[in-house]
Amino acid sequence: MAAARRGSAEKRTPSIFWALAAVAFPLSWPIMRWEIKGTLPEQGAFIVAPNHTSEVDPLIMGMAVWKLGRAPRFMAADRLFRVKGLGWILRKSGQIPVSRDARGANQAAIASAERLAKLGQGVIIYPEGTLTREPDLWPMRGKNGAARIALSADIPVYPAAIWGAQNLLPRYAKKLTLGWRKKITVHVGEPVSLAEFSGRMQSASAMKGATELIMNDITGLLEGIRGEQAPAELYDPAKHGQTEHGKFPQGRDGSSSDAGAV
Repeated sequence: MAAARRGSAEKRTPSIFWALAAVAFPLSWPIMRWEIKGTLPEQGAFIVAPNHTSEVDPLIMGMAVWKLGRAPRFMAADRLFRVKGLGWILRKSGQIPVSRDARGANQAAIASAERLAKLGQGVIIYPEGTLTREPDLWPMRGKNGAARIALSADIPVYPAAIWGAQNLLPRYAKKLTLGWRKKITVHVGEPVSLAEFSGRMQSASAMKGATELIMNDITGLLEGIRGEQAPAELYDPAKHGQTEHGKFPQGRDGSSSDAGAV
């Protein structure tokens, strides 16, 4: 396991994250062991963009970001903030509500970016928007939410690869597969260079290009963890009989996490 980082002022300042960490880490110790590589900035806004293979990913990624010295926050579906109890926790921990209404995508991205930049906070965004549909769990085509937010306020995007969560909760599974200290690997890379797309948020081709750069960097990190080569092209669900929301014509469940999906 990587050595714990002393972290930023937001981690050293008492908050609800202290209570959540005090519960999560002791409970997880018999279940998982960590390998974490990479760094996050000690201050200022940032985006972490991970791959997504399991519904338990948000919990693990949040714990990894805390280990790397920053407070974990997600873009969470606004409907979750209306759930009694859960909504209180989301608000107290600074999670960011977002609407799935695509018509206001630019406005929502700009508002989120301004908030992150003003408060100097980080956020975890899953660019794929849902669990990967790629048969071998490689990253698939991404959505442009992370790129839009990054370019709205020049916020750095740190690609991240997580591997091992699928051994705790396999894709589409409803129950945990428990075992003694299963290995969880999280690698965070250097910020993705998006300078060539600056000022081009209105361009669909620019957003596509920026998103592909992010997804390619995520895939490269995952190749390093797995010691394998990913397919040459990012998986496109629409070309394999799946809808944009991951549903299969045969009715196989394509559920997705609402945390960090933009």
